[in-house]
Amino acid sequence: MFKIGYRTIKTAVGTTIAIIIAQLLQLENFASAGILTILCIQVTKKKSLQSSWARFLACSVAIAFSYLFFEYIAFHPVVIGIMLLFFIPTVVAARASEGIVTSSVIILHLYTSQNITWSLVGNELMLITVGIGVALLVNLYMPSVDSKLKEYQTKIEDNFSAIFKEIEHFLLTNESHWDGKEITETAQLINEAKTLAFRDVENHFLRHENLYYHYFKMREKQFEIIERVLPIVTSISVNVEQGTMIAEFIKDLRQHIHPGNTAHTYLRRLAEMKSEFEDMALPETREEFEARAALLHFMREMEQYLVLKSYFKGFKTKNGVHQQAHTNEKG
Repeated sequence: MFKIGYRTIKTAVGTTIAIIIAQLLQLENFASAGILTILCIQVTKKKSLQSSWARFLACSVAIAFSYLFFEYIAFHPVVIGIMLLFFIPTVVAARASEGIVTSSVIILHLYTSQNITWSLVGNELMLITVGIGVALLVNLYMPSVDSKLKEYQTKIEDNFSAIFKEIEHFLLTNESHWDGKEITETAQLINEAKTLAFRDVENHFLRHENLYYHYFKMREKQFEIIERVLPIVTSISVNVEQGTMIAEFIKDLRQHIHPGNTAHTYLRRLAEMKSEFEDMALPETREEFEARAALLHFMREMEQYLVLKSYFKGFKTKNGVHQQAHTNEKG
């Protein structure tokens, strides 16, 4: 489906505005202001600011180099090549390599003039200022991604619940017809969600972290545990009483998965179940022994799953209080 994104719209609008302003100011090579705007509009505010600074610095250095090489040596194509041998390493050393292409345009403007004057230098500086300035102003608007992050959160939690439902079913029946699609889907969702959350950080100059990013990192680590326990569960070949108890535990867990943080309740339940298991009669067959050993391993992994959640401090509400709603949530 054909779709025009926010960045495309901002690029089109910004380029138009930059060229119009440069033309109204009667600047030579006014269209170059539009090129600068196109190059400086990035996916995030921080990247746009960094790109703008790099291009401004590179263009300023280009003006200085052009004056020295063209005025003191010659306006000749060979001189351009020699100058670039010194100019490019200088810009790279100044960590402004993004501005090499942009500054090359300025260099060629000065070269074609065959005479560098203060008015020409002023013209180029105005082009740079207009192009970069418009890009920065246009890029100040970034649409909120909170609703999209919330959508990712919901999908991931739903998939966790679906996976745990399959685990519960297998523990009760030792049968499964699950195709496992939630596994590959969840891995992709987590990666996409982390990328979007990090981009949101880059769109706020004074924010250095994003709770959603920490949330998705936590879910990623939990997901690694889920992937580890699946073969443990499927290795169980017989039904045992402990398996039924753990299945009930998993059922309660999967029905209350959301971003709130009351994992300590389930950690206590796990500890209580372990204590109950220790008081039960010893296994009578090899299959029962192996099943109970696998279940004990599964419980240790689930303990780590819940510990990860207990470290997550939760989301803040509008009044600044950490979200602890849905107090039945334990996963």
